[in-house]
Amino acid sequence: MAIIALVSAKGSPGVTTTALACTLSWHRRLVLAECDPAGGSVLAGYLGGQLDGPRGIGELAVRELRDGSLESTFWSQLVDLDAPRRERLLLPGVVDPAQAGSVAPLWQRFADFFRTLEKGRPGYDVIVDCGRLQVFGPPWPLLRAADVVLLVTRAQLPGLSGTRSMIRAIERDFTDHRVPPGTLRLVVVGDGHGKAEIGKALGVPVIARLPEDPRTAQALSFGGTVRAGRPLMRAATALEAPVRELLEQRRARLAWPAPAQGVPDAV
Repeated sequence: MAIIALVSAKGSPGVTTTALACTLSWHRRLVLAECDPAGGSVLAGYLGGQLDGPRGIGELAVRELRDGSLESTFWSQLVDLDAPRRERLLLPGVVDPAQAGSVAPLWQRFADFFRTLEKGRPGYDVIVDCGRLQVFGPPWPLLRAADVVLLVTRAQLPGLSGTRSMIRAIERDFTDHRVPPGTLRLVVVGDGHGKAEIGKALGVPVIARLPEDPRTAQALSFGGTVRAGRPLMRAATALEAPVRELLEQRRARLAWPAPAQGVPDAV
């Protein structure tokens, strides 16, 4: 895998919770990048504010704008969520609204850099928490660069209604910027309409359904013990396989050579 972006529509739940659950349960080396312009929450929530000193994408943006040091300072801004193994790393989001102004002009720069991490030694995939798109300065370049975009929504009608308009906005943007098709999938949360029904109504396949699991969601949001056997963590673990399959299918399709112009197909 390479870049997997998670986003939600207005009023939809659990983007950060889903992204963190996947980061803690998937089997590849991962960087969770909090790129929500509204701010990050993992440091103060799941990690309980235990780290001293500023760290994260806001500091990284300031240094990049000052002296172009993204490559050399990136690793020092990460938090090891599974210390000391450095297999599950966090790039914390902005904590001061003033930092958002520094980060917004650099979304494309971050997107280009994240794409290089897969080929590093060791290589890392990047899960990007883009938050809700109805904010100032949404990280569109990260969505366009993603190999897979997961739009998180509830399975009931109020959530699906907002999701429909968000799908159309994403599709328009991807068409305008010539993003190859097949990137977008839905992740539905909780009980409600069926996966096939939702996919047909919204015109986008549902890749997974995550269960309501208040105990685990509480631990991921505010700190505590996260147990691998809990329903949400089991579902997050299972999500890795279809995401990997979708990525492999998409890359194979993009790599397939187009017929040469003016040369007839073989008989």
